[in-house]
Amino acid sequence: MTDKKADLAGPGIGTYEEIERVLPTDYTSLLNKKVTQKAIYEVKHYISKNLCKELNLMMVEVPLIVDTESGVNDMLDRDGSRTPVSFHIKNDYEKNPVDAQVVQAATKWKRVALKQFDMKPGEGLCTDMRAVRKDYFLDHDHSAYVDQWDWEKTITAKDKNLEYLKDTVRKIWKVLKGAETFAQEMFPALKNSKYPNLPDELVFLHAEEILEMYPDLPRKQRETAILQQYPAIFIIGIGWTLDDGYPHEMRAADYDDWVTETKSGKGRVTHGINGDILVWNHVTKRRHELSSMGIRVDAETLRIQLEMTGQLDLLSTPYHSGIINNELPLSIGGGIGQSRTLMQILRKAHLGEVSVTVWPKKLKDICAAKNIFVLE
Repeated sequence: MTDKKADLAGPGIGTYEEIERVLPTDYTSLLNKKVTQKAIYEVKHYISKNLCKELNLMMVEVPLIVDTESGVNDMLDRDGSRTPVSFHIKNDYEKNPVDAQVVQAATKWKRVALKQFDMKPGEGLCTDMRAVRKDYFLDHDHSAYVDQWDWEKTITAKDKNLEYLKDTVRKIWKVLKGAETFAQEMFPALKNSKYPNLPDELVFLHAEEILEMYPDLPRKQRETAILQQYPAIFIIGIGWTLDDGYPHEMRAADYDDWVTETKSGKGRVTHGINGDILVWNHVTKRRHELSSMGIRVDAETLRIQLEMTGQLDLLSTPYHSGIINNELPLSIGGGIGQSRTLMQILRKAHLGEVSVTVWPKKLKDICAAKNIFVLE
């Protein structure tokens, strides 16, 4: 069970010896460096435009830094292992200073922004979000620099159900699948029998169902196993404690709703109206997460989840009190990893081929030896 606990969250698990073993040995990029840059911007534009169209969103500006006291920064999980970059702004010779943080994701800020922009039920926003997550282990698909289509949409209480979540996920999948088709039409070299296309439809499975199928495996190994059967899945209910005593993965207690009761396809009682999109990456031959999303907590479920995780003290922040007092709209939202998605659609072996960030020399040397061009 130690492996299961270690697999939940944290600063990353792995070594560069392991990375050297798992990165492909016969890799050649299907697009050269210059064409890759053209493809990046074409695909990004396609996804931004069609995501807004499918979900009725509008693009808005998003912060890179937030006031620490606001409580809107994303803590990512609930074990305290991933902390934001913080700094002090002296401002006015320390007469009006500000303590700030670099965002780790815009999850909570977006809900506040729905109110700020007076988004009605069925309307929402999308952002070209940039963030820093300094506690990741830097491997082939994790970097300290994070880019996402972070989106949020106002909903009503009647939308707070599993079917609404699934319908939204299907619309997102339509956009991602369409982006793959679009990319291959514009850049025919991406059509390669070595790398099968994404399936037309996602398979929805609850985390509790997957655990029942693979009770002895830790989370990442369960995901790897199920993706051999279904190469594109949406895992429902991430955050609730499963039958083995652990959640599928750690999830913060103050944005996604992971306690609401639902029912699985077999009729068993399950929990959570959130989840992740995962696919099988045929280049790396590994599990590949593209998106995390969910229907957000309301006043009742926020209090329950904070109590379960021993974090009731957070109720004093403006963000949390805004939910408790029903001042912030009920919403659904998520983040779609831009570099992760581009890596999948453009058939890349490493995030560094589609985004510019910092990597240790050790990793860059490994990539160079394997014909993987990392941007600098």
